[in-house]
Amino acid sequence: MWMEGWGDLPGHLVVISGPSGSGKSTLVRRILESNDIHATLSVSATTRAPRPGEEHGKNYFFVGHDEFLGMRDRGELFEFAEFAGNCYGTPIRPVIETLRKGGCVILEIEVQGALQVREHAPSALYIFIDVPRFWELEKRLRNRGTEDDAAIHRRLVRARWERDHAHCYDTILINDDLDQTATRLINLLVQHGCGGKASDA
Repeated sequence: MWMEGWGDLPGHLVVISGPSGSGKSTLVRRILESNDIHATLSVSATTRAPRPGEEHGKNYFFVGHDEFLGMRDRGELFEFAEFAGNCYGTPIRPVIETLRKGGCVILEIEVQGALQVREHAPSALYIFIDVPRFWELEKRLRNRGTEDDAAIHRRLVRARWERDHAHCYDTILINDDLDQTATRLINLLVQHGCGGKASDA
């Protein structure tokens, strides 16, 4: 089985989660652009429709519901979760291939999926991104202007559940200042073995 012996691979795995509005996606983009980090962001599969500007294979692998269930049933997903009627999951093969080559892989995934990964990959680095005060999540979500009140409410209900599970992570980073939080995140990844750009970069 693919989980067996994965910990013997020379690469490093990092799992980053946090509620919608915590700024985790912005932070991940920051660290991937940093010269201090050599890492690959895993591309998830999802059944939701692409948003404007999103590309298949770059932002997500956009698949049909039946195709997603087939991937799940064939054991091709590292983890999977459902949110707001859409399914999300991490294809196994690209992650294992990168780890086998000694690379660092970042999974930016839902808490539900992260808890699944933790069962099989306890030695990975688990980082939870949060905000100083809960009401800031609603403010940030409304400032996006991309969802209606019902969708925002669902995300806030989900956020309370996610924050209740933050203790399952190795580190909780409070994103009160983007630059400072990015620096702390970069330092954590460097300590985990994800430092330095590739030699051919």
